[in-house]
Amino acid sequence: MNIRILQGIIPGIATADGGGVKLRRSLGQSQAHRVDPFLMLDEFSSANADDYIAGFPQHPHRGFETITYMLDGHMLHQDHLGNRGDLKGGGAQWMTAGRGIIHSEMPQQESGRMRGFQLWINLPAKEKMKPASYQDIQPEAMPWLTLADGGSVKLIAGNAEIAGQVYAGAIQGISADALFLDVRLPAGGHFKLPLPYEYNAFVYPYEGQIMIGPQLAQQPLPPQQAGLLSLGDQLEIWAEEQPVAFLLLAGRPLGEPIVQHGPFVMNTQAEIEQAIADYKKGQLV
Repeated sequence: MNIRILQGIIPGIATADGGGVKLRRSLGQSQAHRVDPFLMLDEFSSANADDYIAGFPQHPHRGFETITYMLDGHMLHQDHLGNRGDLKGGGAQWMTAGRGIIHSEMPQQESGRMRGFQLWINLPAKEKMKPASYQDIQPEAMPWLTLADGGSVKLIAGNAEIAGQVYAGAIQGISADALFLDVRLPAGGHFKLPLPYEYNAFVYPYEGQIMIGPQLAQQPLPPQQAGLLSLGDQLEIWAEEQPVAFLLLAGRPLGEPIVQHGPFVMNTQAEIEQAIADYKKGQLV
């Protein structure tokens, strides 16, 4: 058994995106801060409407997939395909940009807390130009598991073996076989999960500091930082004196070149230039 350990940390940094939404970005803050196949992770969290009210007006994407997972608040997704999705606390959306999608995500509240995450997952070269698609997942469709020590796991995407049984997440069919879990542990709690040895993985605590690794060699990871994990076939995470909550992401690495220009992620510069030209000519989608 090879228990994964903490191999690196990408601190979340304060930034803004869209119409000026304030957020914290860990993965994706530069080209060096990625974990194949994951391109970007943003956390947005504020009770001040001025921090989020401008939302994410209409904009394009090509070449990757996104998962937006909401903890609190209400956002409205609309795209050129005619999809309309209400993202509410506890729900998610899965969007495959493929050859192109033009969409917006706008707040449907003028006060109160808006809190959630957006994850970008790369598509393999052979799928970057496939048709765009969208799936809306309401909170009641999201599976929750209760752990023996009183903790809980929300299965957002992929399949996870927990306590010897395999459970299916709400989102299935991501090209990189991505696993996306929201795990919450009580003080003194312990979470153990087998993972495919060669899959890249990272964790992102959003409440409290977690401890990673075997019991006698744990390493601390403070909140709002992405902890990059070594390869291995098992992950163990511990809570100390306070309850914790964290995201766990794992996926099959694609091992392909990445060229990114804003909302376009392709394999070559020529493909990026084509995406820009297609968008300018109204031929992105």
